[in-house]
Amino acid sequence: MKNTALSQIHESLGAKMVPFAGYNMPVSYEGVTAEHETVRAGVGVFDVSHMGEFLISGPKALELIQKVSSNDASKLVIGKAQYSCLPNETGGIVDDLIIYRLKDEQYLLVVNASNIEKDWAHISTYNEAIGAEMQNISEEYSLLAIQGPKAIEAMQSITSVDLSNIKFYNFEVADFAGVDHVIISATGYTGSGGFEIYCKNSEAKQIWDKVFVAGANFGIKPIGLAARDTLRLEMGYCLYGNDINDTTSPLEAGLGWITKFTKDFINSEALAKEKAHGPERKLVAFELDERGIPRHDYDIVDGQGKKIGVVTSGTMSPSMGKGIGLGYVPAILSQVGSKIQIQVRKKAIPATIVKLPFYKV
Repeated sequence: MKNTALSQIHESLGAKMVPFAGYNMPVSYEGVTAEHETVRAGVGVFDVSHMGEFLISGPKALELIQKVSSNDASKLVIGKAQYSCLPNETGGIVDDLIIYRLKDEQYLLVVNASNIEKDWAHISTYNEAIGAEMQNISEEYSLLAIQGPKAIEAMQSITSVDLSNIKFYNFEVADFAGVDHVIISATGYTGSGGFEIYCKNSEAKQIWDKVFVAGANFGIKPIGLAARDTLRLEMGYCLYGNDINDTTSPLEAGLGWITKFTKDFINSEALAKEKAHGPERKLVAFELDERGIPRHDYDIVDGQGKKIGVVTSGTMSPSMGKGIGLGYVPAILSQVGSKIQIQVRKKAIPATIVKLPFYKV
């Protein structure tokens, strides 16, 4: 089991540690609900250093990225980031990722921890005919997510950059917490604003310590992966391995907005045909009409008890106090307002398909 540069700090703070994607990671400190509320109302810090980072460089960098990703990376200027996915050859998704344009001919790809080796092999296969420069720097870099509505105010004292000027999905390479050349990215997986900080492993402890000193008057707290999951689910953000995987198409998953047919990419022809006739099933969001907690792999059934789909993600929403979830159903049954039922053990609990996000700021 690998440790991040901050694992000892998490243990010293009393975090409950669990194996996750080959890493020893903090799942919670004081409990998921308290941590969730800290991020929604104030500011919290996640160690997400298990994520993977690839540098794609050289005159062929954009060509490779355009081939393997679904979004149009030619639209990226230096200082901008883009959410995208890596389609496979059979209609599914290898991974979802964020692409950063660092320089004219240099891009940073940030991928999911559990998919680092798979993604690297997939991209490398297509690079054989293209010849971009590829570096896997996942083991060398740490990633802190400083999230919440008070993040800008709490962190402004430890950087010379005006944080309020960094727009969503933009970034600056600047000084932060006494360290030069840190990526300060206005991105996150919580829907409550804030930043993600990319730094070298050797710089992570200094940044962590100074972040907590700077945020002390704002009630800053460390946050575990369990609250990260409830926060992302309230926003309806897809989780790879749950809501999207090798068998789900981006169109089924509601990711048509990052699937651009203005260019040629892996399996684009088949996906264009799917778009033309419409996907047969769709990922929907639902709220339970009665008390209960939907969980991953629970059946979705109709009024007669017939299985029509499956829950991919579910939880008791800390912000809303009700059961919420995502799941796939036939497209003809996917309209907002439609009634479905979630099979929670022996009871079918009525639910309503709703529009995302569940949580509205």
